[in-house]
Amino acid sequence: MAKVGGKAFAFIGLAGGTVGVKCGRDAAEAAEWRERHPGAITSSSYVGRYGWNSVDWTGPVPDDEVRELVDGSYDAIVARLPRSRRPAG
Repeated sequence: MAKVGGKAFAFIGLAGGTVGVKCGRDAAEAAEWRERHPGAITSSSYVGRYGWNSVDWTGPVPDDEVRELVDGSYDAIVARLPRSRRPAG
C-alpha cells in the first residue's frame, strides 16, 4: 500500500500485476477508464463505488497511462487532506 498524509492512494495486488487507484473525484471518471480498457481496468472490490479501479499494469494498459492513473490517485487523495497533513511542495 502506498500512502500520503496517512491515507492510501494505491494498493499493490498481493499476487502482483495489479494496482488499485482512486480515479478522480467520483465514480464516473473511474467508469470512463474501465470503458477505455475493458478487462484490464476493473472496479475495485469493496471500494469501487467510491471511484477506485484495479489496473492490470502487466497487460494492455500503456505505461504512461498507468503512471497517469497513479499520479491522479495521489493528487485526488492529497486534495482531500487537511493542509496540515499535505506534503510540502
